[in-house]
Amino acid sequence: MKQYNIVDLFAGVGGLSYGFSKLPQFNIVAANEIEKDISIAYKLNHPNVEMLNCNINNLTEDILEKALKGQKVDIVVGGPPCQSYSTLGKRKNDERANLFMQYKRVLKILQPKAFVFENVVGILSMNKGKLFKQIQAEFEELGYVLKHEVLDAVDFGVPQHRERVILVGFKGKNDFVYPTPTHGVGLKPYVTLKDAIGDLPVLKSGERKKNYDTGITNEFLGFVRDRGISVVEEHIAPKNGEHLIKIMQTLKDGQSKDDLPEDIRPKSGYGNTYAKLWWNKPSTTITRNFACPSSSRCIHPRDSRSMSIREGARLQSFPDDYKFYGSDGMKRLEIGNAVPPLLSVAIAKQMLEALKHQDAVN
Repeated sequence: MKQYNIVDLFAGVGGLSYGFSKLPQFNIVAANEIEKDISIAYKLNHPNVEMLNCNINNLTEDILEKALKGQKVDIVVGGPPCQSYSTLGKRKNDERANLFMQYKRVLKILQPKAFVFENVVGILSMNKGKLFKQIQAEFEELGYVLKHEVLDAVDFGVPQHRERVILVGFKGKNDFVYPTPTHGVGLKPYVTLKDAIGDLPVLKSGERKKNYDTGITNEFLGFVRDRGISVVEEHIAPKNGEHLIKIMQTLKDGQSKDDLPEDIRPKSGYGNTYAKLWWNKPSTTITRNFACPSSSRCIHPRDSRSMSIREGARLQSFPDDYKFYGSDGMKRLEIGNAVPPLLSVAIAKQMLEALKHQDAVN
């Protein structure tokens, strides 16, 4: 069996690596992640990968050669930090928006036959579309033929609407075919919050429980739950003050702060802050602030509380045995910034098909 070697840049906790790691035809040789705690979390889940914990600016040809031990790299995957491109935050054309040039620099050193560049949809409109055109031109300069599409994770069995731009480059002909949705109208039904986290025990603010409430009752739970494990980790409800608890308990399914009585309605915040998710729908896009009701729509619709770390991980489709590392805030960052594993599985399968087709032709 032929194996393709991979390097993962801006690897985070390993969400994009996940799909490739599950196919025996792929071998993830090395990964780069700047944050120490996040690099430790990556290594906990991908122990055989050489982790290069450093700023990508310091990732020299010598360092890469030592990590690769003479192995040729076939694919580079990864996406630079998305805060600069996101339409949710303040869009700044700062140094992070130029990290794609570091991605290009590493591509030039490694000369892989293909790459997968992942990022938020905001990158398409940044600087009136000029930034994405520049990114494409830089990659084309290295001889890559490009394709890009916006994929929504919810279409691939993730219980969350999460749109991402997937830019794929191949040297020579680009035979990559984007994955076909498996969920949606006329397909499998979207995975709802009830489907995804309904088996987790009911919690009140500040409470912790470790036993599952139900068995594996659907396909998604079959994916995230190890059948031999009866204890669930990281299922702890953040402790909130009385006023916030009252707000959360007053809201009905899918309601937001504008639906609250005036005497407890927060004076500030956007329309989707202090807002409940829908029990029978997929989640909206979660961020690192998924436990902070004043930040975005993230209140548990059944329990009327802030979300636990395990629930955030579930909404991203991380299996229950996937490990996170550091403070609770760091774990939420690792989860909120990740590529959903089920989306990475869909992308990895299509990359394998494209590579096999290219090899057959050549």
